[in-house]
Amino acid sequence: MRVMAQIAMVMNLDKCIGCHTCSVTCKQAWTNRQGTEYVWFNNVETLPGQGYPRRWEDQEKWKGGWERTRSGKLRLRAGGRLKRLGQVFANPELPEIDDYYQPWTYEYKNLIDAPAGDDLPVARPVSSLTGEPVDTIEWGPNWDDNLGGAPENAPLDPIVEKIRDEVGEKIRFEFEQSFMFYLPRVCEHCLNPACVSSCPSGAMYKREEDGIVLVDQDQCRGWRMCVTGCPYKKVYFNHATGKAEKCTFCFPRVEVGLPTVCAETCVGRMRYLGVMLYDADKVAEAAAVEDEHDLYPGQLECFLDPNDPAVVAAARASGITHDWIEAARRSPVYDLIATYQVALPLHPEYRTMPMVWYVPPLSPVVEAVAASGHDGEDAGNLFGAIDALRIPVEYLAELLTAGDTYPVEAVLRRMAAMRAYMRRVNLGEEREESIASAVGLTGAEMEDLFRLLAIAKYEDRYVVPSAARADAEALADSHPLDEACPVGEAGPVGPGTEVAPGRVLLNLSPTRRSA
Repeated sequence: MRVMAQIAMVMNLDKCIGCHTCSVTCKQAWTNRQGTEYVWFNNVETLPGQGYPRRWEDQEKWKGGWERTRSGKLRLRAGGRLKRLGQVFANPELPEIDDYYQPWTYEYKNLIDAPAGDDLPVARPVSSLTGEPVDTIEWGPNWDDNLGGAPENAPLDPIVEKIRDEVGEKIRFEFEQSFMFYLPRVCEHCLNPACVSSCPSGAMYKREEDGIVLVDQDQCRGWRMCVTGCPYKKVYFNHATGKAEKCTFCFPRVEVGLPTVCAETCVGRMRYLGVMLYDADKVAEAAAVEDEHDLYPGQLECFLDPNDPAVVAAARASGITHDWIEAARRSPVYDLIATYQVALPLHPEYRTMPMVWYVPPLSPVVEAVAASGHDGEDAGNLFGAIDALRIPVEYLAELLTAGDTYPVEAVLRRMAAMRAYMRRVNLGEEREESIASAVGLTGAEMEDLFRLLAIAKYEDRYVVPSAARADAEALADSHPLDEACPVGEAGPVGPGTEVAPGRVLLNLSPTRRSA
């Protein structure tokens, strides 16, 4: 057993309101400069819809992720080394700018500098890339927002196409009206990242200490194989620098114990951050299972119980600090993924072992029951509705469990039971333990799950250990200070210098410890 630690995220889709605050704050923090005009490390998609970039889930076209060979081994869907070497100067499996969108701005100067007169000045749209006028704006990063243009665009959703092929006339296009939900997406920081294995120059790497996947800008040569290799299309090419860029999981914040910007600013409080301990020796085997339906349970088996003394001993032997082990014990992510098993991975069939998981939405089921004139919060009604509303469950299964509806149904039943159980509690009625036992939980566990999903406070949703604190303490122990500081008051200011009482500058540059 080789224990490693990973910072992971869970998003509760039942609470996402589609406000795009996370997208805007991420854009302002990381991609508000030349060369990244079209880049959104964090974006929020409305489903059903084509997403950003357009139809990113169509791996028959984009060749992202891994595939299992007849011999039971994994290889990149884009091809082996020889094929990729032959395409190193001409890679055809790349999204074009129109697949993302043509970024634009407006000629605001016309409004500001226009002379006084009878004519009303107009700010025409112009391309942010070329500066040329844009005649018609035809696509954007959230073009499908709130099912905008659904009759034209939603049928092109790859999941809708796949389900229609499987169930035929069961799907009509009132389909999108039965459920609509938002899907916030960031880099998955996978356990088995295809982007890292795709990079010819070795610039992509996964940090050993926290599992964050980064790009070494000095090493990157702009081959863009990582863009093809990522099935989630969360690696981008900066046309100004000629380098690849991606979500950094806000590592400068994580290193000092703060949550990511998207999590910090989330209006719906639907994001959770925490530490997951996993057995690195099981990752390759779990990613290479034959049946795609076994990928989700296989990844679950990779995760380790931080309360198990044997796991704790192995973690300490692997160099994981006490702070990180304690953070893993208090991790809300571990509770949602492993303890209560209400969070599911995004497209596990890509075999990258993603580490951003999702709690599927229950709201459409509740609304459908209420619209029929029945009590939308009653456990019996909800359980029956989950069985009857097969299309939403199948859609969610294609999104989160490689088409296996059983885990999705189990999660929805558990969420419905929690609502019914807690309604009785909040109304002062007698606790009905049979509701909890019907989904394999106790009443106390129901209340803990409700507390975590509904009313958890900041410190309960974000349990991020400080990577810099342990380094600082080790440095202080190895360089004890006497009564006087050897650096004069007029000395240079750098990392570790106290610039104000209690305020110390930290070196927040990314460390490369593992490829």
